[in-house]
Amino acid sequence: MTTGSGSGGGAETEAAARAGSEAAGGVSGAPGGASRLPGGPFGVNLLGLRSHNTALVLDLLRRAGADGISRLELAERTGLTPQAVSKITARLRERGLAAEAGRRASTGGKPRTVLRLVPEAGHSVGVHVDRDEARAVLVDLNGTVVGERLRPLDLDAAEGAQTVVEAVAAQAEALVGQVLGADSARAASAATLVGVGVALPGPLDHRRGVLHRVTGFPLWDGFPLRDALLRRLGVPVVVDKDTNAAALGLALTAAEDGGGSFAYVHLGTGLGAGLVIGGAVHRGARTGAGEFGHQVIQLDGPPCGCGDRGCLEALCLAAVERGDVEEAARVLGVGAANLVGLLDIDRVLLGGRTVAAAPGVFAAGVGERVAARAARQGVPGEAVPVLAVPGGARTVAEGAAQLLLAPVFGRGEG
Repeated sequence: MTTGSGSGGGAETEAAARAGSEAAGGVSGAPGGASRLPGGPFGVNLLGLRSHNTALVLDLLRRAGADGISRLELAERTGLTPQAVSKITARLRERGLAAEAGRRASTGGKPRTVLRLVPEAGHSVGVHVDRDEARAVLVDLNGTVVGERLRPLDLDAAEGAQTVVEAVAAQAEALVGQVLGADSARAASAATLVGVGVALPGPLDHRRGVLHRVTGFPLWDGFPLRDALLRRLGVPVVVDKDTNAAALGLALTAAEDGGGSFAYVHLGTGLGAGLVIGGAVHRGARTGAGEFGHQVIQLDGPPCGCGDRGCLEALCLAAVERGDVEEAARVLGVGAANLVGLLDIDRVLLGGRTVAAAPGVFAAGVGERVAARAARQGVPGEAVPVLAVPGGARTVAEGAAQLLLAPVFGRGEG
């Protein structure tokens, strides 16, 4: 896929991709000429807007929705001066990120002009690389999914990691071409692509985009996935664990309700957790937080792919494999109750393909164990609700797209 005519040329595109990658915590450059994905300087330079004040304004515009918000309200809610808000909104309008949304009656003087975010002014691809499939979504600035693709994938491909890299890159290219188009008539829209977020099983180094020994897949140990995809696609790439990406996406919704702390527990082909503490994703000193599935709950239990025995993941997946969903939920509940007792979080959210197949069973089973522990500690059971998240199998991919977009709104580190 070639760069659209609105990109400003190969050298400019490469420089923009380099600047955007650095802003997103990426590597310093993408060798190999023009972008394969049609993300022009406009799209990747959205990452360069991440000043604190601009992020505050953009986030309020996003939350205001189609009804919009006035400059006076923006000043009141951000604490910025009206002059500062006017400068920021003028710059956003010049870049096509904000537009007028009509006028609102004023208590005195002329009616106020209200502004709204332009959702189609920016897009991000999110790819969930699971052990057996790759799901890619394209979202706009509101986080609304505007395109989706799914394909089978073997994370343990005999041909090696590069085969998987090519499959993921092709998935992203096909999705962007399908929705935004690469022809000259739609090149301006295609140039709004900010980048690609990739989420997959950990452990991994989020900042460097390097994988560690993925459970059961030792061939990935030390593989620089972000660099490989950046070279292949030519746009900014951010790599994170599947559970962290999902937790980030869910934290954006939680922020509308005041933030808080929660654990996202993901049960699919594996088991892990994403932790949100005080409204922010907690990755740990080495981005290793949330290896929830490998807590030992049965000494000398069945072997686990991680090399230990009696891990929560091994016991839970074994119950799923033999069709005992209630037992899987009970085992999962033991681990979730441990997590609640350790972190004293507000709620537990459940997701992943296995949970999506029987959300009521898992919410009830896990909730029962969490409530039982709370009762033993003298805490009301309803103090820690357990909920299956909506969105089903798309939760991780949507969160992966937010790895690029959330920082623009001051909602993540990228």
